[in-house]
Amino acid sequence: MKKILIINGHPNPNSFNFAIAEQYQKGVLASGANVETITIASLNFNPNLQFGYQKRTELEPDLSDAWKKIQNADHLVWIHPVWWGGLPAITKGFIDRLFLPGMAFQYRENSVWWDKLLKGKTAHIITTLDQPGWYYRFVYARPSVNQLKKCILQFCGVKPVKVSYIGIIKTADEEQREKWLQKVYTYGLRNK
Repeated sequence: MKKILIINGHPNPNSFNFAIAEQYQKGVLASGANVETITIASLNFNPNLQFGYQKRTELEPDLSDAWKKIQNADHLVWIHPVWWGGLPAITKGFIDRLFLPGMAFQYRENSVWWDKLLKGKTAHIITTLDQPGWYYRFVYARPSVNQLKKCILQFCGVKPVKVSYIGIIKTADEEQREKWLQKVYTYGLRNK
């Protein structure tokens, strides 16, 4: 049975991203698959990778638990808003602290190459925007997607990585939001 992990990267529990995460989870549960969640904003950790890769900072218990969930999952669902073209700071800090050499990837000795330690996993990025998805993609070249999909997940061996844009959030009425939530429910139901 497929094991799905929903990672919610929005810091505000009253945001539409939380409704998206909830609907996706409902869809997964209806499908009969296993689902776990990580709400990054509720974790107790320092998001600053203070020493870079020079010195390892011990993981806080919440990060250790989150890493176990990531290791155990077959499919990672990342839900986050796009702010200033990128990820929320708390989400980036979560990634900085967990996706480390020896955990998510491993540099090879005396080589420019690395081993991808998260092979066998797939992912789906569901991101909310205050602009049309096509505009974010073609005008701004989708920097948050390039960062999370290419520079982090695929770098560590996660593939394929599907991307879904939801927006324009700020001008959406309740009817439009309900359509998006139904679509997200279907993603969860299909385990995509």
